[in-house]
Amino acid sequence: MDNFFQDVYKHLEGYYYSIVDLTPKFLLAVAVILVSWFIATRVGILADKKLKLRMHDHLLATFIARLIKSVLIIIGILIMFKIIGLNGIAQSMLAGAGISAFVIGFALKDIGENFLAGILLAFKRPFSIGDIIESNGVKGEVLTLNLRDTEIKSDSKIIYIPNALLIKNTLINYNSSGFLLQTFTIGLEYGSDLNRAIELVKQVLKNHDEVSDKEHNDSAFIADIAGGIAQLNIRYWVSSENNSDSAKNRSVIITEVLNALKENEFVVK
Repeated sequence: MDNFFQDVYKHLEGYYYSIVDLTPKFLLAVAVILVSWFIATRVGILADKKLKLRMHDHLLATFIARLIKSVLIIIGILIMFKIIGLNGIAQSMLAGAGISAFVIGFALKDIGENFLAGILLAFKRPFSIGDIIESNGVKGEVLTLNLRDTEIKSDSKIIYIPNALLIKNTLINYNSSGFLLQTFTIGLEYGSDLNRAIELVKQVLKNHDEVSDKEHNDSAFIADIAGGIAQLNIRYWVSSENNSDSAKNRSVIITEVLNALKENEFVVK
């Protein structure tokens, strides 16, 4: 029985000395992580400001700044592993080899996929901040591009779309060179003077201050006829500098078109 307690005491003593030996390393590792995080944050903020001053594309500038911050944090984590003595994990993360790296890589597959997709989006630049895009059934204004997802604002809601989905699926950008395409359809009674209706609509668009004809051809045309109703499709472009007024402008234009048609005795369905 005495031997049993002696063995227990020796094991506890060994654990005690191991903890005492590891404590300074652990404290140093925590300090390294905190310092790395602080430096990475400051460098990221500074890089973001500098890049935005030198680059016209703020979306790309912000993404590169966040990428720099993430790289610095990863370097700090690797140094932490080395201080604690977990060199094997650090080597596995660097070399991408070993069972641990395989398990980690498989578990974080989606994160890595979205990260690489974010890099492609940042450099390919299919959209910019403020553009109206639609993908995966979601339509809204681009707020920012993160390392993992893209933030868009839709009906006063902030929606986060994983970057990989934007790469894999169809992406519609409603903005073109700073202009936003708007469309709507009006039904006219069959037998109406459709050519006259089209001319009236074009005149309304031409006279509207918010509608831009720069490098764009506004159009009104009969898209289809069904059930004795001719579908008049109207397409025009407005400046996308102030997207908050786009819905209001669209409402005003629709109202003006309807009033012009009714004043000329067209029956709108």
